[in-house]
Amino acid sequence: MTRLFVIGVGMGPQHVTREGAEALRSVDVVLAFRKSEDDPLLEARAAICREYGNPPVVVVADPPRDRADPEDYPAAVRDWHAARVAACRAALTEHPGDVAMLVWGDPALYDSTLRLAAELPVEVAVVPGISAPQLLAARHGIVLHEVGGPLHVTTGRRLREAVEQGQDNIVVMLNRALELDGLEDWSIWWGANLGTPHEALVAGRVGDVLPAIEEARTRVKDAAGWVMDIHLLRREASG
Repeated sequence: MTRLFVIGVGMGPQHVTREGAEALRSVDVVLAFRKSEDDPLLEARAAICREYGNPPVVVVADPPRDRADPEDYPAAVRDWHAARVAACRAALTEHPGDVAMLVWGDPALYDSTLRLAAELPVEVAVVPGISAPQLLAARHGIVLHEVGGPLHVTTGRRLREAVEQGQDNIVVMLNRALELDGLEDWSIWWGANLGTPHEALVAGRVGDVLPAIEEARTRVKDAAGWVMDIHLLRREASG
């Protein structure tokens, strides 16, 4: 049976582990989705491959997805996943042998590659990578949780839900925009495109630094052509 290595690559060649490098050198091809004709992340994947064994990259057109906040978001994602599985099946038929797929950050955290792989006729091996929350903590030199305290990880889409639940130490990923109204007195540690030449960092009280974050977010997107940002929000103890 074909082996599919799902490899976490952090944010680039510098984050590929020895295990990941060995897996890349062992495969026949790497499958990579292309989101657009000038997808900058496709070249980033190619750069990783060139550094570790230089396996050929088979480009798969990423099926379109409704990203305009559809009413039934889970159904929209399911349809997109099904189309991705079909595209991967076709690519595997055309390119026999062992295959790798490269995942930004770590495959276990806010990525659906393993869900796709479960639908394919392959034997799956997972190689962990450096996750975005790890990079955020390292860049700011912080611990993500208070002593003995919990850490809640969610998406920008569900931040308000977490706050209403009483969560007060929240890592927020997959942000379409920063919607922090009412959280002005919280502390924030923010980062974008961590581990890349366009990395940006801001920290402070939300009400004081939000304009600087918005400006940095725009600057990074303009420079890199894309932006992946993440932040830790922490409610300051009263009294």
